[in-house]
Amino acid sequence: MDYNVIDADGHVLEPIDLWERYMEPKYRDSCPKLIYTEGGGEILRIEGDDAIDLAHGKRPIKLGGLGTIGARSGGIKSFEVPYLEGKRGGFDPHVRIKDMDAEGIDAAFLYPSIGLFLGATKDPDFSAAACRAYNRWLADYCKPYPERLFGAAMLPLQSIPHAVQEMRFAREQLGFRAGFIRPNPYNGRALHDPENDPVWQAAQDLDFSIGIHSGSESGQVTLGFDRFTRGLAVRHLVAHTIEMEAAAISLIMCGVCDRFPRLRIAFLESGGGWMAGLLDRMDRHFDDKGMNDTRLTTRPSDIFRRQCFISFEPVEGSLKYLADYLGSDNILWATDYPHADGFPDAPNMIKRMGLPPQTLANILAGGAKRYYNIQ
Repeated sequence: MDYNVIDADGHVLEPIDLWERYMEPKYRDSCPKLIYTEGGGEILRIEGDDAIDLAHGKRPIKLGGLGTIGARSGGIKSFEVPYLEGKRGGFDPHVRIKDMDAEGIDAAFLYPSIGLFLGATKDPDFSAAACRAYNRWLADYCKPYPERLFGAAMLPLQSIPHAVQEMRFAREQLGFRAGFIRPNPYNGRALHDPENDPVWQAAQDLDFSIGIHSGSESGQVTLGFDRFTRGLAVRHLVAHTIEMEAAAISLIMCGVCDRFPRLRIAFLESGGGWMAGLLDRMDRHFDDKGMNDTRLTTRPSDIFRRQCFISFEPVEGSLKYLADYLGSDNILWATDYPHADGFPDAPNMIKRMGLPPQTLANILAGGAKRYYNIQ
C-alpha cells in the first residue's frame, strides 16, 4: 500500500471493561476500571479496590474535568462529554476507517486514552499484566485493517525485565512496530537512569521504535506541578511540554541515544517548535570545551537528525519555518483523534502552509515511514 498521509499519533478509546475481559483473572478485582458516582461523575481507578483508598497508594482520577479523552463527538468539542459518548471511531475501528477516509489519511498509529494514566501504577507485576491486557486488546482493534491501523504497545517501565518482555511479545507475537512510555519517572527512575539500558538495547535489537508520549495529570511525578498547583490550561501545558523537554535532555544530552545509535525515539503530543531552540542550546554546551562534561561522542543536533523525531501539531505556525532546519524527515504530525483538543482536517491544515513539495511529502508521511520503519 502507498502511504502518503500518516497520522503518527492517533488514539483509541478503550472499552470500559477492557481490563476485566483481557487481564489475568487474579488481577480482575483490582484492575483499571471506570467507576460512576451517584451524581453522574466518572472516576478512573487505575489500581486497587472500589473503595479507592488513597492512603494505600490507590490513585483515582476524576474524569469529569478531563473530558478531552473522548469528547469530540458529533461535531461537539467539549471537555465535559461523558466518556462513553465519545467519538465512535475511538471505540470502533470500522467507524474510524470511515473518518480516516474522509480526511484522506492512509494509516494511523494508535496510542491509548485511559491507558495514558497507567504509568502511575506501582506494583511491577500488576503493571505488566495491565499492559499485556491492553496490548492484546489493541491488536484485536487493529486486526480488521492490518495495512492501515497500527498499534503502539504500552510498556511497563515500572520493571525493566517486564518492559523488555512486553516489548518482545508485542514485536514478535502481535507484530507491533513501536511502543510507548511516558516522559515522567517510573518508580523514581528518570529515562536516562542506567538501569533502563536493557530497554533501549532491546528496542535497538528488535528494530522497535519508542515513542515518548506525554499526557495530562497522571499521578506520576511531574516537573513544575509543585509550582503550578491549579489551572487546567497551565497544568496541561506543564504536564506536556516541560516533561517532554526533560525527556529530550535525558535521551539526547544524557547519552542514551549516543550509546544506542540505532534506537529510534519520537517525542509526541507536546508540540514541536521548542525542539529547535533546545537543540541549539544543547549544541552550545557540547561545543564549549570548558563546559562539556557529557561524554557524548556526537553533537546533539546530529544525534537528533540521525535517530530522533518530533511531532508538530497542525496549528503550529513555526512548522513552516523550522521544518528544514530540524530536518523535514524527522518531523511527524498527528490528529490526536478523537480527543477534544485534537485537529480535524489536520492534513489539509498542513497542506495550506505552502511548504515546498518535498518538505510537505516528508512531513505528511516520510518522517513517519522512517520512524516506524514502513514502506
